[in-house]
Amino acid sequence: MQISSKEVYVLIGLITIIFLIAPLFLIIYINLYNNRKKRHAAEMASLKEAFGHELLKTQLEVQEQTLKTIAYDLHDNIGQLMSLTILTLSAVDVGEPVKAAEKIAAAEDLIKKSSREIRSLARLLHGEELVSRGLVAAIAFELEWLEKSDRFRIHYHSDVSALAPHADKETIVFRLFQETLNNIIRHANAYTIGITLQAADGRLTLSITDDGQGFDVAAMLRQPKGLGLRNMQKRTGMLGGEASIVSSPGNGTSITFIIPYNHPLC
Repeated sequence: MQISSKEVYVLIGLITIIFLIAPLFLIIYINLYNNRKKRHAAEMASLKEAFGHELLKTQLEVQEQTLKTIAYDLHDNIGQLMSLTILTLSAVDVGEPVKAAEKIAAAEDLIKKSSREIRSLARLLHGEELVSRGLVAAIAFELEWLEKSDRFRIHYHSDVSALAPHADKETIVFRLFQETLNNIIRHANAYTIGITLQAADGRLTLSITDDGQGFDVAAMLRQPKGLGLRNMQKRTGMLGGEASIVSSPGNGTSITFIIPYNHPLC
């Protein structure tokens, strides 16, 4: 079967068109790829910048909450100890040596207790240093401080002895923990607080529950007052994790943070 000259010309024309169009498609593909790569780089830079701002904000909030705790303790605890010491010493009667010795001994015990409290406050002043020792130690110290108030029954369970060092993540997770406790103290009218810290399969799970008055989660998130809850979800999302908030009126609240913890952020 012979191929006519016309068919040969058509075939040559098609091959020529293909060879002309192929580089054009390749150029278009390369341009699209480069543009997508630039957009991705710009998005990553934007995310890193946003995370940097969020981290700075979180660090400031940790410091602010720490200073509030110190202010409360100075007023409610150490201030009271000092007042008791002054009252005890003012009641000393040198004419009654035995009773005077008892009161002086009692005043000495009060001063020693005040000294221990001041040392604890000094440790608390170094909030960032506390976090730098590790998230596990920071949470334990915060709970130790809360238990001293005798306002709550604390149940704390942790199967985590140490975590891989991720300073950025630890600061934000610690602030999420602080913020949740602060909300319970201020709004929940709770008696019992449960905290569970677990690490498995490259994920850190922090759960905080209370037996307080609870609330309607959906309704709260629609209100301006729900900004704190939305902020928790946003921060957890920036760490590549998720925050679950479960509550209803009269049934307490459970908040769970699940965060990837097997690789550095960004």
